[in-house]
Amino acid sequence: MIPSSPIRKVFEGVADRRQMYRLFDRHVGHPFRSSDAGDLHTGEWFEIAEADYDHMLDLLPPLWMRGDMFALAEYLSGSVTSIFFALTIRGRVRWFHGYCDLADRGSPDRMRRAILEREALPGRGMTRAECLEHIWSETHDAYRGHAGADWPVEARGRRFVVVYGQGLGARMRLLEELTTREIAAKLPGRLLAVTDAAAA
Repeated sequence: MIPSSPIRKVFEGVADRRQMYRLFDRHVGHPFRSSDAGDLHTGEWFEIAEADYDHMLDLLPPLWMRGDMFALAEYLSGSVTSIFFALTIRGRVRWFHGYCDLADRGSPDRMRRAILEREALPGRGMTRAECLEHIWSETHDAYRGHAGADWPVEARGRRFVVVYGQGLGARMRLLEELTTREIAAKLPGRLLAVTDAAAA
């Protein structure tokens, strides 16, 4: 079994509907996904539009509604499901999606607190970890994957993306080992101005 990951933001900005559905399934191709999809997704969150929040609320009767959040009745895997939040942050309502393991009853409230804390900070850019997660989320399946048998044993199962270097052509690099320059090349221009010094 894959250990549950910490609460983390996996996309910068407001995901449109196409991006939202793609983010729901951002671990396609993981070697352990068929048996432990919930563990891979648990703790991930991102921002969505109000229309998509309403769309998901109308899609199926919610498993439960509580204050500023509701749980999707359809489970991703085991006890892991989607939680949708409508949170007031700095005087403005914003909408979010996250995956929580409901076997841990406190997980939706912890995610709510984490989102509020992260998004309420004024002027904070993306951390290196957030940059890497955004890159993974936005990279087309043909240009990302999981290291297989042709990689060194210690790399197998870890995420990689295809990068392009001057005179080097296309090559596969482990996501976590991307350099500052490679991160900058992979991020959309609109995000470069909001990246943290921590991304360096």
